[in-house]
Amino acid sequence: MNLFRLDASILPSTSVTSEIADRAEAEWTAAHPEGTVTRRHLGTDPLPSDAWALATTAAFTAEPDRTPDQREALDLVAALGAELESADAVILAVPLYNYGVSQHFKTWSDLVIASAGPGTPLLKGTPALLVTALGGGYGPGTPREGWDHSTPYLERVVGDIWQADLTVVRCELTLAATTPGMEGLRETAAQQRAQALDAARDAGRVLARA
Repeated sequence: MNLFRLDASILPSTSVTSEIADRAEAEWTAAHPEGTVTRRHLGTDPLPSDAWALATTAAFTAEPDRTPDQREALDLVAALGAELESADAVILAVPLYNYGVSQHFKTWSDLVIASAGPGTPLLKGTPALLVTALGGGYGPGTPREGWDHSTPYLERVVGDIWQADLTVVRCELTLAATTPGMEGLRETAAQQRAQALDAARDAGRVLARA
């Protein structure tokens, strides 16, 4: 059994998404002590930003005419696609940045899509957990309602394009503990964090059983 885990936080030592994902991973590894965990941390080891353009142009270039950079990009695309396709379960820990999807995750997902084509269900039927964290509040009735442009994209790619059996664990108000002006939200933030950890534990058990 193989679990693929991807992290995208640029602050791994204080990452809420990593903390929540750890809870799910612990359940999976407890159930599969002989299993393997393939990790990719885009925050600490980002992919080259030009790789997608190089791989895309290489696809329209005759093999003898491809540049060394194009060939390297194609090799990377193939490796990323194989890494995901070989997974029996998937955990993706991706925070919201600047109201949108992490640039590191976007680079990775573009390259994975390039590996098999934009309509290929790479994770069809594969259980996947998406953990996402948001520094503020974006729910109904909040001043920033509708400003989360990350979660819908992540669900579209992982759930709709790749057709994973997707569970989402979402944690808001993660900046309340350290941000002036958010003191009144700290109790709510702590409750949300505890709920997210519990949800991740339950989701990890589901991944382990699948």
